[in-house]
Amino acid sequence: MTGSEPLRLEGRVALITGAGRGLGWGVARGLARAGARVAILDINSEELEQTLADIALDGGEALPLIADVSVFTDMQQAVEQIVARWGRLDVVINNAAIMPLVPFDEMSPPLWQKIIAVNLTGVYNGVKAAWEQLKLQGGGHCIAIASGSSVRGFVNEVAYCAAKHGLEGFTKALAVEAEPYHIAVNTMGPGKIIKPTSITRDAAAHMSHDQQARWADPLELAPGFVWLAAQPPARFSGLRFDAGVIADTIAAEGFEFDVTPEKVTAYPADFAEREAQRMHWTHLAPDA
Repeated sequence: MTGSEPLRLEGRVALITGAGRGLGWGVARGLARAGARVAILDINSEELEQTLADIALDGGEALPLIADVSVFTDMQQAVEQIVARWGRLDVVINNAAIMPLVPFDEMSPPLWQKIIAVNLTGVYNGVKAAWEQLKLQGGGHCIAIASGSSVRGFVNEVAYCAAKHGLEGFTKALAVEAEPYHIAVNTMGPGKIIKPTSITRDAAAHMSHDQQARWADPLELAPGFVWLAAQPPARFSGLRFDAGVIADTIAAEGFEFDVTPEKVTAYPADFAEREAQRMHWTHLAPDA
């Protein structure tokens, strides 16, 4: 790596939902390697134990939490456990998602409700449960996971695309309300092709090397999340980033790179437009 020493997150506490597998596993492990204490949350206890073991192998500190992100009281109790353990919560990464590919003709009301409950309401639940703690501390970061489905439509993804599009609206609107409390609200896409959320750890382990090589290693995307979590909350809010793009920039220029839209997202025009929009509602100096 060139340009600077790796960023460190000692003293920070992060919550990562959907941390049992895939991107959530990689982000949790990457933040722990950077020195953060991580609360790892998932509905699957066996996969969560594997993440816990991986973090322990790295010498990190983690708190495993079994919870359903679609149930607000589950998320309330999770935040209470985090604060009881470490006295604070600085970063909430709402990663948990489900993505059944179902034609609209076969989209039953219960399935629609479940997809929206996990992918959209689950983010609201995570942020809302942490909201008062973040305000009490004087700020923090809320990051939800974006994808191509946040900006485009795909066959058999009506509910999933609706939820991901909804997250962008949630982010844009909440950023305005969150700014006085120094809480940054952003989304972060993988920026590279990652393993579908439906593939379990066990299924992935039995795939060939060629099959697994089709997807980016989630741990290699973690520097993007470390970088964003290390920023002053007032610096960026209401934006959409992409972890793979940031990770590539860090590899080339170091963590202290000069930020331009092309260096932090696969959608630079959208990023620039949102930054311009922020100037119409922000009460902070542009370089705050």
